[in-house]
Amino acid sequence: MQLLTTSVLGASTALALLFPLADSPAPVRPALPVQGAQPDPAVIAQFGLLDNAKLQNYIDQKGMQMGRVSDRPADVKGFTVVDSPIINAFATPDGHVYFTRGILAYFNDEAQFSGVLGHEIGHITARHGQKQQTRSTIAGIGMILGSVIAPRVMQSVGGVVQQGVGLGLLKYGRDAENEADVLGVKYSSKIGYDPAHMADFFLTLSRTEQQSGAAGVPTFLSTHPNSADRYQRVKKLAVTAEQQAGRQLSINRDQYLRLIDGLAYGDNPREGYVENSVFYHPDLKFQFPIPQGWQSQNTPSQFQMAEPNGKAAIILLPAGNKGLDETAQALAQQLNLQSPQAQKTTINGFPAIAIQGDQVGQDQQTGQQGITARTLSYLIQDGQSIYAFVGLTSPAAFETYAPQFQRTAQGYKRLTDAAKLNKQPERVRIRTAKAGQTLASALAANGIPSKRYEELAILNGMKTTDKMTSGQLFKVVGK
Repeated sequence: MQLLTTSVLGASTALALLFPLADSPAPVRPALPVQGAQPDPAVIAQFGLLDNAKLQNYIDQKGMQMGRVSDRPADVKGFTVVDSPIINAFATPDGHVYFTRGILAYFNDEAQFSGVLGHEIGHITARHGQKQQTRSTIAGIGMILGSVIAPRVMQSVGGVVQQGVGLGLLKYGRDAENEADVLGVKYSSKIGYDPAHMADFFLTLSRTEQQSGAAGVPTFLSTHPNSADRYQRVKKLAVTAEQQAGRQLSINRDQYLRLIDGLAYGDNPREGYVENSVFYHPDLKFQFPIPQGWQSQNTPSQFQMAEPNGKAAIILLPAGNKGLDETAQALAQQLNLQSPQAQKTTINGFPAIAIQGDQVGQDQQTGQQGITARTLSYLIQDGQSIYAFVGLTSPAAFETYAPQFQRTAQGYKRLTDAAKLNKQPERVRIRTAKAGQTLASALAANGIPSKRYEELAILNGMKTTDKMTSGQLFKVVGK
């Protein structure tokens, strides 16, 4: 969570509708001078905007340049960099293209970036999103719960969890992906970049997914299905495009690497981070434990925890500042709880209310009305803010998971450890190689521990044994 007091806008981020949140909306950058150029507030609520004018201006410039040479220039509306470590880029049917800072860190030249930009614009101009999905395409992008919460539990929180993950990112079939690849090659070569590097980037992406095994978190290759022959097909398309161009197409490695020097890499601990099964939020100065072995996902609007087999979940979200009693009533109503039981308590000096009850709703499998989940929630008043821990599971599993809901909420306390409070994000740093260095020796010379060599090799699109030339730029990561 970047700022728990940030309002979450749009129906697709329905978790925010549980409570009367603070009135300040998620900030958006000034709209581009074209209709529909504003980023979707639901996307911003999920990811947050990246505060990097240099990168945003670059993507605006390249995106508008490519949009003008595309097959449907009027359909291409805008471009936004979002503040997420997830490695992804996506286009929405309203004509907007989004890049995460995570994927920007992994590009190694402008040609790679341009190829992916062209691919996403290709989805727009081929109208793949409109053909597949006419309603809003953003419903909790990057959320982990869709893959780990059992269907009955997903119906809980007034259908909120289901709304949050039921759609996610659009996933296209092979024909749509092939068409977007063709258009990506066409558009990137039209503005002067070597499209063969888009194929090279697919290899980097494959390596990142193999290394992380990040099941449940949508990344580029999970939302853009890969195939064994895709690399070769794009390479062949690129050869034809270069022949048609009749000139040498650009790569611009050094220019791109200098552009991303200083970019935040991985999770930004200032917005909350997990360490040894504890969630810390340095900026808001609180901490609480996470059930051992549970998966978690942090977004600007909420922090989610899920039992790995999908049997239970806890969601932390802002609950406004209307007072505990009024907020408790709103929670019970929004959850549609049957005969809720509320009890005032104190948690580590903070006033709190615990609410237990059965949620009544329609079973989406049988269509019958009944109990869809049993919940144990805690509202905690911390100064002017109220935070809600919403724990939910099936009635049969409640006795198993209620103690974990309780321990998590009752472990909420003030964060005072200076080391945790002052934790800073890692950043991409651009360094210069010496003659004869391998990537591994260059990383060693820059203080990178050997256990991270493979990670950094993937980040550089290289192998650890690759020889580098004098003056060659490469990436390291550090504070």
